[in-house]
Amino acid sequence: MKAMVFDGPGSVSLRDLPPEGPGPGEVLVRVAACGVCGTDLHIHHGEEGSAAVRPPVVLGHEFAGVVARLGEGVAGLREGDAVAIDPNRYCGECAFCRVGKKQLCERLTAVGVNRDGGFAETCRVPAPLCHRIDPSVPLEVAALAEPLSCCLHGIDRAGIRPGDSVCVVGGGSIGLMMVQLARLAGASAVVLSEPRARQRAVGLSLGATAAADPLREDLAAVVREAAGTDGVDIVLECAGRPEATAQAFSVAKRGASLLLFSVPKPGATHPLDLMDVFRKELRIAGSFINPDTFSRAVRLIESGAVRLAPLVTHRFPLDRLEEAFRMQTAPESIKVVVVP
Repeated sequence: MKAMVFDGPGSVSLRDLPPEGPGPGEVLVRVAACGVCGTDLHIHHGEEGSAAVRPPVVLGHEFAGVVARLGEGVAGLREGDAVAIDPNRYCGECAFCRVGKKQLCERLTAVGVNRDGGFAETCRVPAPLCHRIDPSVPLEVAALAEPLSCCLHGIDRAGIRPGDSVCVVGGGSIGLMMVQLARLAGASAVVLSEPRARQRAVGLSLGATAAADPLREDLAAVVREAAGTDGVDIVLECAGRPEATAQAFSVAKRGASLLLFSVPKPGATHPLDLMDVFRKELRIAGSFINPDTFSRAVRLIESGAVRLAPLVTHRFPLDRLEEAFRMQTAPESIKVVVVP
């Protein structure tokens, strides 16, 4: 079984690992597609993922495939089923799990982070993490159920109400999912702030009511024209850069909610005008992984209510993973997928 193994910061290697059958309660999945996530890049650079990383380990937590073998005691799945993988597993016993905040689990583990994941030909997955998906859905689209489920948790945290105006800061794959989810939540206006022309065009095709290049246009003026007010009700920051955070605060009107969704670099900071927060009565929230939203993501994909195929711009074979990592940060890419 071929796999790309993360050996430590800046190093991955193609290895031929001995095949392993699924253990009790596990499923062996033949991986069809695995998305490259910003978290993979952070880990590759030596930073922590959603859970502690101890190399050597096979990364890749956004993936889908076909059930190849069932372990002892597995019910509800059959060989040949198309499945999307929710990578996160919770202890169910810590203080956070016991009060319904399992995303903050003290013993969180994740397939593709601290357990071998999807940058491989096959992957052993605990059966409860496998979600059947209609075989009509392309598996490279099904692989994006994981980031979509994270976006759903963010949308829940943001609290968009029908008629709200929204600004999405950052038009990468996450921002373009957020554009669609904001419209589904009932937003009357969705302004996308994104300097790259291709991403702005895709955003408009997926439901944004306006799109602006914040480096060359007056974002506040675009928001005013699209929303009819100075600022928006909800800001979704999806770029992970300090200047994007500054943009988010600049377009938040009085009483607005700001969701700082993106994964920033460790140690990144933003100077906060506390008087502005006080006078505007701003609500600021973070969002971490995807508690209980994966099934909803699968249903949205199956129904066609969210379009993910336009986000996949580049595909690479397994042995070109490092090239895939570089492409994910290139301006011409939106979402890069590895196809083992």
